[in-house]
Amino acid sequence: MMKSFRIGSLFGIPIKLDLTFLLVLPLFAYLIGVQIEPVVDILNASMGAGIDVDALTTEWWLPYLIGLVAAIGLFVGVVLHELGHSLTAQRYGFPIDSITLWLLGGIAALSEMPEDWRQELNIAIAGPIVSILVGIGSYALFLLTPESFDGARFVLGYLAVLNIVLAGFNMIPAFPMDGGRVLRALLARNTPYAKATQQAASVGKLFAILMGLFGILQFNVIFIALAFFIYIAASSEAQQVTMKAAFQDVTVGDIMTPAKDLHTVGPATSVAALIQRMFTERHTGYPVIDRSGFEGERLVGLVTLSDAREIDPVERDAFTVEEVMTTDLKTISPESDAMTAIERMRENNIGRLLVVDDGDLIGLISRSDVMTAFDIVQKSGSVSPNRQPRTAD
Repeated sequence: MMKSFRIGSLFGIPIKLDLTFLLVLPLFAYLIGVQIEPVVDILNASMGAGIDVDALTTEWWLPYLIGLVAAIGLFVGVVLHELGHSLTAQRYGFPIDSITLWLLGGIAALSEMPEDWRQELNIAIAGPIVSILVGIGSYALFLLTPESFDGARFVLGYLAVLNIVLAGFNMIPAFPMDGGRVLRALLARNTPYAKATQQAASVGKLFAILMGLFGILQFNVIFIALAFFIYIAASSEAQQVTMKAAFQDVTVGDIMTPAKDLHTVGPATSVAALIQRMFTERHTGYPVIDRSGFEGERLVGLVTLSDAREIDPVERDAFTVEEVMTTDLKTISPESDAMTAIERMRENNIGRLLVVDDGDLIGLISRSDVMTAFDIVQKSGSVSPNRQPRTAD
């Protein structure tokens, strides 16, 4: 997703709009507007709506205005759907960071996914149940609306049908959609959580491929985009759950590169010399240690290849590491678990964390260390704290 901004909150949960939502809302309004006549035919035939299509097309802009109202109503239903997930998750003690509307609907950002299959089952089905209730509520309002209000009856009938359809569509077992999470919950009854996730993700990726092929054959951009999202999200969550299981009881201290094995650099080193060291030693990140003071070695920063690249090549001899290094250091303690380090690197979009204990640098953990340890755990079932770790690269 792109950048999002907050528009309010419900039950203490921030509601955000992704910038892609501002693109898709007018698109939905247009698509609904140009399909007024066939949709009216469906509503009249299936619900006895008695809507006069001519009353909805008296002006060229009227179908698009009705389409905009229907699109907004549809996304309100999406918010309520995600709110169903969120409130159920909160009931089990899982905080919700936000609900975000974006290109493909809505996402409730749970701070942590439940591993109890009953909890996940209830959280997963809560959204579709809310969508069904919204559909029933829209139908009830449709029945109460006088027949002379053709526009209102169209919008309410449209929302009644679409919310029921979306509830059914969300129950397709394409992980990580709601139906896929229901599938994982059911698999997790008799299967380890990580294995159940892998199985559900495999099913989800199969559905994504079929959905993508359907989208290509029908020239449907939304189905193609949804297929990509499902495939990537299924792969990502499966990997994350597998890593969490592999790193259970593994601490940062177990897999970090200890300070004695670190390559460091002084603040007075020129940027040119730094880049030469990076080329020779094949590392792209160095802790910056100041050894000039009376207090001995002191950690003063971290310098990376991206920092050095900001200096023009012809001026690199004139600039020192101290002038380009990062002083806003992202650190972690050696007692923290490995998954915390992974999440912190992902949140800050960085490739390494300095491991600090009582203000002293005792090591460094990088993405390379994490992936090496993950490979060891998968192959041997454990991490040896006495292994020869690699420096950040």
